[in-house]
Amino acid sequence: MWAALGAIYLIWGSTYLAIRVMVETVPALLGAGVRFVLAGVVMLAFLALRGGARRVRLDRTMLVRVAVVGTLLAAGGNGLVTVAEKDVPSALAALIVATMPLWIVVIRSLFSDRPAPATLAGVALGFAGVALLLLPGNRPDGVPLGPTLVIVVAAISWASGSFVSQRVTMPADPLVSTAWQMLFGGIVLTAAAVPAGELGEVDVAAFSADSLWALAFLIVIGSLVAYSAYSWLLQNAPISQVATYAYVNPMVAVLLGWLILDEQIPPMMLVASAVIVVAVATIVRNEARGRQA
Repeated sequence: MWAALGAIYLIWGSTYLAIRVMVETVPALLGAGVRFVLAGVVMLAFLALRGGARRVRLDRTMLVRVAVVGTLLAAGGNGLVTVAEKDVPSALAALIVATMPLWIVVIRSLFSDRPAPATLAGVALGFAGVALLLLPGNRPDGVPLGPTLVIVVAAISWASGSFVSQRVTMPADPLVSTAWQMLFGGIVLTAAAVPAGELGEVDVAAFSADSLWALAFLIVIGSLVAYSAYSWLLQNAPISQVATYAYVNPMVAVLLGWLILDEQIPPMMLVASAVIVVAVATIVRNEARGRQA
């Protein structure tokens, strides 16, 4: 269990760094699309070899459901982060994505699910931390507001996908569900690269070795290994324990961005990160108590 937790702590925390390196020379939408299409195809093939074609076969209704969730999670959540990281440091991106549990509470409230007062207090505190990150002068020098807001939208998309996946019947095998979600999300991202003009501008010779290694890391380690560990944890560990990745990942990303890419960490960014982490921890702990009750 701790090996799986350690995997998603370190791997998902390091994917923000890998994305930042990949988009230096690889088109963002195309790179993210290739990442998830290949990861989805490889996982489906592996599962089919282990359990036969029936294991991965889904009916039309289930395919629509995994397509919607995959579009919200892989394409909307991760794809938008990839696009934004062309202009946004990996550490800042990870801190904003860490607000995802806050948005889940907001979405639940819109659907007449009344969170506890302590949870709402955590949401208010978390959004105060986001406001600190978005204020002029608190972001690293030269980081525009527009791409930063794109990451906010990505966090909302990931939260929406997480909410929908818990409200509809999904495939019983979480690995099969994850594989189809990655495949559909990758297809959406690859299709979006066409109107964005990325396919017409692809110059494989211009891809740096660092960007290609980063893409390989995202496919094999970030998608196949980490997603498999996450799916296993959802079936074998308390959800309150699994959810701790939401406030460990940004700390890993901030540290790696500072050590490897020499990213700026303004003092107010550290303050905002502490506020967000405390808010997410408050929500996760309070929700865990509610489930146990």
